Amino acid sequence: MNKLTERKWFLWITKYWFFFPIIGFFVFMAAVLFGYGERSYIGVHDNMDLFLAQFQMLKNTDSFWKHGVDVPFLCGVSRDNLPSELSLYSLLFMIFPTYTAYVLGLLGKILIGMFSFRLLSRELLGETYGKYRPAVYMTGFAYGICWFFPAFGFAFASIPLCVWLLLKIYKGQGRWYGWYVALFAYPLVSYFSYHGIFILGYLVLAVFWLFVRGAYLRRSSRREKCSGTEEGSGARKGRGICAGPGDEAARESREAAWRLSGALLVLAIGFVVCEYRLFGQMLFSDEVTIRSSIVNASLSLPEIFMEIGQVFCDGIFHADGVHGKVVLPACIIYFVVNNALYVRKKDGRAALRDPFNLLMVFILFNCVVYGLYDFEPLRALVERMIPPLQGWQFNRTIFFNPFLWYAALFLILRRLYDAGIWQTWLANGIICIAVLAVILTPTRYNDLYSTCYNRAYAYFHGQEVDELSYEQFYAVHLFEKIKDDIGYEGEWAAAYGFHPAVLEYNGIATLDGYLGFYSQQYKEDFRKIIAPALERVEATRIYYDDWGARAYLYSGTDLSIVSATKTVYATDDRLYMDGEAFGALGGQYLFSRIKLSNAQDVGLSLIGEYTAQDKSMTVFVYARKQ
Repeated sequence: MNKLTERKWFLWITKYWFFFPIIGFFVFMAAVLFGYGERSYIGVHDNMDLFLAQFQMLKNTDSFWKHGVDVPFLCGVSRDNLPSELSLYSLLFMIFPTYTAYVLGLLGKILIGMFSFRLLSRELLGETYGKYRPAVYMTGFAYGICWFFPAFGFAFASIPLCVWLLLKIYKGQGRWYGWYVALFAYPLVSYFSYHGIFILGYLVLAVFWLFVRGAYLRRSSRREKCSGTEEGSGARKGRGICAGPGDEAARESREAAWRLSGALLVLAIGFVVCEYRLFGQMLFSDEVTIRSSIVNASLSLPEIFMEIGQVFCDGIFHADGVHGKVVLPACIIYFVVNNALYVRKKDGRAALRDPFNLLMVFILFNCVVYGLYDFEPLRALVERMIPPLQGWQFNRTIFFNPFLWYAALFLILRRLYDAGIWQTWLANGIICIAVLAVILTPTRYNDLYSTCYNRAYAYFHGQEVDELSYEQFYAVHLFEKIKDDIGYEGEWAAAYGFHPAVLEYNGIATLDGYLGFYSQQYKEDFRKIIAPALERVEATRIYYDDWGARAYLYSGTDLSIVSATKTVYATDDRLYMDGEAFGALGGQYLFSRIKLSNAQDVGLSLIGEYTAQDKSMTVFVYARKQ
């Protein structure tokens, strides 16, 4: 290889160095999660105990596209209460085995986040995009990796994509109908309750502002033009002949408002089409759901301020952008330095218009909304004004903050790139450290970290951790043997000492379950079964009565015995359950990880004890005495 060729390669690597960590991470993550397969360690909370089991139930019952059918948990829940089939994420589970679909979803989220960020950045940067390409890709990469709520990871990652589409429509670029078609399809990667309703709300505000701005510009322009006309020209003014130079800006503002009005309509229709089951349940069902009885927190003003500060610094686990490690410190330092320079220059107007400052204000606004949601008078006012939104969490504007944090970080990187060569290397160093922070922080949904750590622990210590892997959690082979031995044919059952999702995943119909939207009447019926436990533990009673999404069999002594570990931590082997109420709802079997000392007292008899081949789980099977 001659020197000229070597120099070309060196320049290429210098220009596109960011591809190496990105591709390397993808290969490593795919190798780990597909290599270990179902022996990987996957986040349980609001994931394996909820959506993965629901997708598997839809697969087991072939109900993805069916209508007017119930899914066999919580004594039969309408299929309409589960995720829509018109979703790219749901499509993965229709096509692939559940674990494979889950991993593809994690990898797909990163791609969506990275390329959405690239599209938006290229649109905003224009011809200067090439200069900032490494910062664009690496920032989008960091944002895409963020370990968001897995079932709605696509919705989080695709926020820049939505902004890009709306920006194209706002500018009126290209063939207008193409952008509207793309926007109509956007809900395939979004979610109405988390992001869609807020995006539509922001669009309404933007349209209103553009119309008002257009009217103001038009009136101001004509007043300036006509103020210098001769007396007697009132008729001409009345006919609108006095037109000033601001009329062009006013016209552009009105046209943009009309284009965004069309976008508002198209996007709203897209959400209704893609999530027609959700809208049908919200608008056309007269069933009273548990949303009507949910009691939200009511905090004092000092507590609200503390909560605002906490989510500003740490975010929330469903939208964990890991910004507190690198992004937050960088933004705080830059905010202080940048605005100190504005103060020194006495240029307050420029400070107010600085995009970075506006992003920080938006972030703080979302944190304030999150805190004020727990201010009961305000929440009650919203529910009275819009009754269908009773129980709806309007504080979910906080879900936009991860994108806003990384957008703010990019602005810092861009300005460092503009400052000089060594500042460019500083910017690259900051974003690389930010990426590493996201990868190496053990958050709730960092499945890559959990799998690597737990597998390394097993290798070096010669024994596995107490936590259950995906395979051990669902224990498919164990439950297939149990079902064969007891001759299971779809009878209603319940779980004790572990999540009902395990039974649901394995094709066992359950009276218990986890769902945030089901019949209030069933909540009350199920309460009769667990009343003896609720009477003994006040915290559990409040947890169920004030929320109720987890209709589980509770302990009468411990706050929680639902375990995702090999060891079951229970101080009492008695089951506090109303056996007659259990039978009245059709309960026939109880699957327990605890051998019950009072089974006879609650109308149950032990019919089998089963242990997984690797000893990770033992299940005691009880049948209701006839």
